[in-house]
Amino acid sequence: MKSETVFFGTYTRRISEGLYQAKLIDGQLIDARLVSVLGSPTYTKVAKDDVIYTVDKIDDEGGIAVVNSKTGDIKQIVVTPGASPAYLGMDVQRGFLFSGNYHRGTVEVFRIDQDGKLSLVDKFQNTGNGPLPEQTSSHIHFANLTPDQRLVVVDLGTDEVLVFDLSANGQLTNKTVFKTEAGFGPRHIRFSPDGQTAYLLGELSSKLLILDYKAGKFQLKQTLATIPDDWTMHNGAAAIRVSQDGNFVYVSNRGHNSVAVFDVAGEMAKLIQIISTEGDFPRDMALNADDGYLIVANQKTDNVSVFKRDARTGKLKLQQKDFMIPEGVRVEFSPK
Repeated sequence: MKSETVFFGTYTRRISEGLYQAKLIDGQLIDARLVSVLGSPTYTKVAKDDVIYTVDKIDDEGGIAVVNSKTGDIKQIVVTPGASPAYLGMDVQRGFLFSGNYHRGTVEVFRIDQDGKLSLVDKFQNTGNGPLPEQTSSHIHFANLTPDQRLVVVDLGTDEVLVFDLSANGQLTNKTVFKTEAGFGPRHIRFSPDGQTAYLLGELSSKLLILDYKAGKFQLKQTLATIPDDWTMHNGAAAIRVSQDGNFVYVSNRGHNSVAVFDVAGEMAKLIQIISTEGDFPRDMALNADDGYLIVANQKTDNVSVFKRDARTGKLKLQQKDFMIPEGVRVEFSPK
């Protein structure tokens, strides 16, 4: 019987108290428990040595908490003025943590010391805007490594994807800027296992871009919708995941409340399934270690759904629903 640990980041606006975890055993989630009391830990990054980095909120200030994932003890809180970060990424080899701040339009680079604690080494401030009401200023929603060890930053407010060279001491040098169509509202980006293709998700447009990637530069190859053409109500595309074989891409839709499944194995990608998440507002999701299951957290209905994944077709089948996690917005498996 195989057991995997899953962490759930949450908002703490209604009933949640912070960071939770559960066990996935044979496709069933069990034993939900509160790990650490935190203020809206909406994004997490699990590290080695029982350390997990989480977004934190203290009164009117945001920050990053360094938490012992076994005991829940908080080792350090790095406070930054204003709102909390929206995204955390990590460079394990060089020992850096990246934070992207949606409200301030900034990227911070932190050095990780031997105890897992953080110290700021560089910061980038973006500027600009887009045509939609949600794009009045820079809104950085993603900051993480490319397959060739550069830093890629996604800005929803300016319709930009920025690529930086990253020095050994954590200094950033902007290399390229890729502009989407106006109002695309890019949120997250993921890469194929061979590092040659990128998948860019538009929150505001509910579109997925297929991009060729090489040496820090992107080139548009294909554009696909993540929701049906006849959907007229609000939707915000949120999370994107790529199967380990590189053949399938999964996208969550907040509003349509679904996961869209794309077959990307051929010359041109195609939408092959849209399946209900059995809840409201699915912000994040994660594949388990062998890609056998996809776990989706529904923020507004306080439930998590588990889908069994067909490795051959890539399609999903509901396995479990109504597993209680309050205000869940982040799903992350603990690495073995």
